[in-house]
Amino acid sequence: MTKNSQLFPCGRVANMLSRREWLSKAGAGAGMIGLASLMAEQNLLAAPQADGASTPVTSLLPRVGHFPAKVKSVIWLFMEGAPSAVDMFDRKPELDKQDGKTTDIQAFFGNPGPLMKSPFSFKQYGECGQWVCDKYTNVAKHVDKMAFIKSCYSESNDHVPAIYQINSGLPRPGFPTAGAWVTYGLGSENQNLPGYVVMGNTKGAKGGPHNWGAGFLPSTFQGTLFRSQGSPVLNLNRQPNITRQDQRAQLDLMAKLNDEHMQRHTDDAEFANRMQSFELAFRMQKEATEVVDLSRETKATQELYGIDQSRTKSYGSKCLMARRLVESGVRFVQVYSDGEWDAHNDLEENHTHHCAATDVPVAGLLSDLEERGLLDSTLVIWGGEFGRMPVSQNGKGRDHNPKGFLQWMAGAGIKGGVSYGETDEVGYEAVENPVSVNDLHATILHLLGLDHERLTYFHNSRSYRLTDVAGKVIREILS
Repeated sequence: MTKNSQLFPCGRVANMLSRREWLSKAGAGAGMIGLASLMAEQNLLAAPQADGASTPVTSLLPRVGHFPAKVKSVIWLFMEGAPSAVDMFDRKPELDKQDGKTTDIQAFFGNPGPLMKSPFSFKQYGECGQWVCDKYTNVAKHVDKMAFIKSCYSESNDHVPAIYQINSGLPRPGFPTAGAWVTYGLGSENQNLPGYVVMGNTKGAKGGPHNWGAGFLPSTFQGTLFRSQGSPVLNLNRQPNITRQDQRAQLDLMAKLNDEHMQRHTDDAEFANRMQSFELAFRMQKEATEVVDLSRETKATQELYGIDQSRTKSYGSKCLMARRLVESGVRFVQVYSDGEWDAHNDLEENHTHHCAATDVPVAGLLSDLEERGLLDSTLVIWGGEFGRMPVSQNGKGRDHNPKGFLQWMAGAGIKGGVSYGETDEVGYEAVENPVSVNDLHATILHLLGLDHERLTYFHNSRSYRLTDVAGKVIREILS
């Protein structure tokens, strides 16, 4: 035997390494692990498909999900600022009885008062007998289409991280949002429009573009911010002195040069994404402008959405555009309310204003989708980033409450006229069938034919998914 060999008990000879040699070889191995991570971050490794295959997915071409889908498109009506469930859809008789009683419930941002009953009256609607406040009477006509999830909870009591979480599953920026995951998994039915469109708050959404970002997914799948008037996307239209033929020639030359680059750098996924973005912008110049041209709609349709009234014109225009987008094959549309349902000082005034701005448009959207047969293939979601406290704040307001809030879903795959989960008797905390944000996302993906545990993307040395390591489908609300 050699100097650095010894006989194992089984009789096999093995080479023994010195400590210096062992450290040298182990260090090289650790370095390769680090190199692999860096290469992945720079898109120098092949990115997996949604089903875990090794072929990169960067296009918006339509793809088949993991199983047959009940939903083709999603319209998410996002009520930024957090509406109060106990003042809109989740009547609490015990809160009326205990109005003015002191409790040990603490407000997050100071000045907690006693329990406060709702300033609104309630009435039961539909065959299901769902309670709805007197400020949402048009939406109330559609309760038999809706599934009310009354026991949602999230992790943060602050708007920005809470909005990040409701969009991406995590209360911090930089992760792919639900719309990005959906378009990554399924692509889009229309190659002349983005697969994921956002119509933002007119005052600017808290947290900014992270709320519709693609995170570490290819940038092809990030949301595109549309405006409801004028050019739908800033800088979309070409300059007046450039003809369409000139622009096409420029893009063709760029494509030729880019193809030569891609032959030398075959794994540069982000470069390919930029090439696709140029082409998509070119194709959008005509179709996107037509989509936002609401003058093509009849007067009756515009009135259905409240576009003829000043207080409902803004949100009504966005809801009508959402219908036009899904009708055109866009996969995921998110419609932010204008202003904020952030009622710290005067809940009655705040919610009366926002109900007046959204009641007719939301009801009009549901009616229009149903009349056109689109409700059979479209999932509509309504809700905010968290809820509000049952105790008063600053006299007549309510503070943030992530421990118990409400979302409703309607449309394709949803069992209408049902409620799932409950908060306690005053609406403070989810106590029956609590529903996490991961559960909401798992349910949305399931309706789209995607298994939330299989929709993954390899990044930073591990596979990520929208629901992280949690989430279960709320099957009780599915038809």
